[in-house]
Amino acid sequence: MNNRDGTNALDLADTVLEEKGRSFHWARHLLGKRHAARATRLYAFCRHLDDLADEAGSKERARASLDAARRDITTGTSSDPVIRDGLTLMRECGIDDTLVLELISGALSDLDEVRMRDEAALLRYCYQVAGTVGLMMCRVLDVDDPRSFPHAVDLGIAMQLTNICRDVAADAAMGRRYLPATLIGDLQAMDLVDPVFDRRDTIREGILSLLTLADDYYRSGEAGLSYLPLQARAGILVASRVYHGIGEELRSCEGDCWSRRAEVSSLQKAFLSTVALAGTAHDKSFWITGSAHKRDLHSCLTGLPGINLP
Repeated sequence: MNNRDGTNALDLADTVLEEKGRSFHWARHLLGKRHAARATRLYAFCRHLDDLADEAGSKERARASLDAARRDITTGTSSDPVIRDGLTLMRECGIDDTLVLELISGALSDLDEVRMRDEAALLRYCYQVAGTVGLMMCRVLDVDDPRSFPHAVDLGIAMQLTNICRDVAADAAMGRRYLPATLIGDLQAMDLVDPVFDRRDTIREGILSLLTLADDYYRSGEAGLSYLPLQARAGILVASRVYHGIGEELRSCEGDCWSRRAEVSSLQKAFLSTVALAGTAHDKSFWITGSAHKRDLHSCLTGLPGINLP
């Protein structure tokens, strides 16, 4: 797991996780040593692909970097140390390269003008950039029961919806309006950066509507916990509850994403973790497999890798 320059890939990945994924950094300690190490490397790999789009300095440079990453994934070789470790992880865990290519396609779509038409388009985007990561995480955690895959997709989608609601203003400043036109009207992205008072109410209602939608996906995601190895279940549950807590913070201020960035403090993380773990004693879905997936949650995802609807 050492790069050719002698740097340990796990150490670098852990630094990335600590700086950019604090909710996951908190929860990963509950996964067990091997799975925690793999999950940390997966996060760093996927975050690196996302950063190629967001931190390139120009859309042209970002597109070139993502196109290069796509070629690397297709050929199975790379001079980029993070992608190279990602390829190693893919081989170790049997991660299908189509999932990574979908993630890259989602990142590429962010380079164009983003003005989501409706919730179906938004959910397909959330699948690309986060549902795919849920499916990759199944392989990282040594899960191969296909009944688990829809739940993994849903937890990824739920977390991405939370991200979108939290970062409405910041994303808008980058020319991205993920809130669907069916909820708030076909506004320009810049209209969401610092909206006028009457428009702000409409946007807040849209944010609260998406948080409610996210609740459905969180419930479905957690319904699949029993498919995971026993030692990994607590870590994924805590990650889910802590991330859901971000949405609850946003909900508590009625969708106001402009005054401050919704976050969960260390004390809140400890409280949410304790409540989540204490609740597993009476939660059948944590212990017993067989929870049927609600297929309507994937009605707009037909044809995407890992999505199998009758």
